[in-house]
Amino acid sequence: MTAVPAIVERDAVVRYAIAPSDPEAHLYTVTCTVAHPDPAGQRFALPAWIPGSYMIREFARHVLSAEAESQGRRVGLRKLDKHTWVASRVAGPLVLRWRVYAFDLSMRGAFLDTERGFFNGPCVFPRVLGQEHRACEVDIQAPRGASYRGWRVATALRRVEAAANGFGRYSAGDYDELIDHPVEMGTFAHVRFVACGVPHEIAIAGRHRADLERLARDFERLASAHVRLWHGPGAGTRGGARPPMERYVFLVHVLDEGYGGLEHRASTALVCARDELPVHGETPGDGYRGFLGLASHEYFHTWNVKRIKPAAFTPYDLERENYTTLLWAFEGITSYYDDLMLVRSGLIGEREYLEILGRSLTSLARTPGREVQTVAEASFDAWIKYYRQDENSPNALVSYYLKGSLIALALDLLLRSRTHGTRSLDDVMRALWQIHGRTGVGVPEGGIERVAESVAGFPLKRFFDLALRSTDPLPLPRLLAAFGIRVVRRPAESASDRGGRAPSKSLAALRQRAAFGARTTNDPLGAKIANVYTAGAAERAGLCAGDVIVAIDGLRVTGAGIDARLERCRPGQRIEVQAFRRDRLIARQVTLLRAPADTCHLEIDAKAGPAARRLRERWLGGVTRERGRAAMLRERA
Repeated sequence: MTAVPAIVERDAVVRYAIAPSDPEAHLYTVTCTVAHPDPAGQRFALPAWIPGSYMIREFARHVLSAEAESQGRRVGLRKLDKHTWVASRVAGPLVLRWRVYAFDLSMRGAFLDTERGFFNGPCVFPRVLGQEHRACEVDIQAPRGASYRGWRVATALRRVEAAANGFGRYSAGDYDELIDHPVEMGTFAHVRFVACGVPHEIAIAGRHRADLERLARDFERLASAHVRLWHGPGAGTRGGARPPMERYVFLVHVLDEGYGGLEHRASTALVCARDELPVHGETPGDGYRGFLGLASHEYFHTWNVKRIKPAAFTPYDLERENYTTLLWAFEGITSYYDDLMLVRSGLIGEREYLEILGRSLTSLARTPGREVQTVAEASFDAWIKYYRQDENSPNALVSYYLKGSLIALALDLLLRSRTHGTRSLDDVMRALWQIHGRTGVGVPEGGIERVAESVAGFPLKRFFDLALRSTDPLPLPRLLAAFGIRVVRRPAESASDRGGRAPSKSLAALRQRAAFGARTTNDPLGAKIANVYTAGAAERAGLCAGDVIVAIDGLRVTGAGIDARLERCRPGQRIEVQAFRRDRLIARQVTLLRAPADTCHLEIDAKAGPAARRLRERWLGGVTRERGRAAMLRERA
């Protein structure tokens, strides 16, 4: 009697197959087999966006051809809108087959050539409308030909029956799970480690000289710190809490230049520059620190956004925008913890972490849009503004990543100082995990504020009104002072000064720097204006984005040399700028302004008392500057 339900359940599985059928032309062939199609005509659709990247991307535009058949006979297939198809009514199983063009090197899309394959599910796998809840199975097939014999597969999907190289059948509980596991295929490097009882893998595609042992060692320290933050010091041990994933995979694609990541429930896809990876026998630089921060960011998302989700994402509506004002928390809080976990795990020291914070403060201070758009508005408008930036974006918007991370910092410091270190943002995140992460109940729009107030034990409305719903500055100098840290604001030392470090020039000298009020890039003719900043000298003179500056006061300038030319100028000085505006030569008189005090670095206050020092040590996890520095610079044993 029990065999019949088992057969019915097996027949109910939606079966997919994907084959790199023509790597030279960047084409995948995808089939979807539906055992019990809709009697009225089965509909299929591709998602319009991929969770984690809040922009309508129209993945259906890459479908080159589509056809359907049933029991060996061709079935009519009609397109209903930009990403939806309907097959004619059939009595038996229905097979949809299509070819997908894949030449997107980002972590959001699909890619295929003769050296590597990669895909995210939303780009290639059609939704069987009405059957998204059904279990799925996918057969990942190897490319044909002797030149592909060394290829293998890396993915966090559950294996059903696969060869040693990973090609074969995998399963997912439903469509949402299926598309949340990207797949890498090719001749990548591979290393494993275990963190808090969870097996982890790192697959690195692209040419590189990475020290895999060091990567595994550093990632293990980082992953363990994350798991213990969420689940306590005994996480992963017998009797301790279990992390939410059975295994985790870092999929890394190495390019000459590139940076970015996209989170998934048990994996992440990362893009990095070749020189950011550690090399055996060499001391890593800032690039490796940035790569570790990127990996930390996406790993934190395993909890914050993949399981603790806005109510607007529960479930995802993959056909249209899903609006929420909470991206400041799901991306911003994650951006706060990504670097904080580097210092807590001992991968960087206190000095390096304060430098990172100083650069974040500098970046926000140099964003005129911070006085125009609130972070709640930035979250809501991400679909039309953050991912579609233009020449005026710095003047019109604020990053919910950047300002959100500083709001998280301010909230953490406020909780710690007001409760003498007994409550923190860590407690808020663990409470969110218990209320929303473990249960799968979406976070309502005001939910994070209510949970934070409950954890704090005192009102936070005034703080959240200022931080989320106004453009007023955050009270970070005052909050940091309670931890024995001073915020120093000054003019930039040069055009390349990103903040975070004390200047080599005196404050008096810095006050004599002039500001042009525009950002330029290299152009074959000269220096092309990329952005003109609100109320700056360039804007007042009538210069525009797209203008190519060819001379100042009659002397030629280049994209590489314009900053040096302007460094010799002083506030109040009037210069004549000659530029091409499209095909016309124009001249503008520009009166240079005084460089603003928009550059920040942080200093430890030697006069701060022991209470401030204790707060700071508990905040940063007790890692001293010396111990953290040694951890960052250690060589492989």
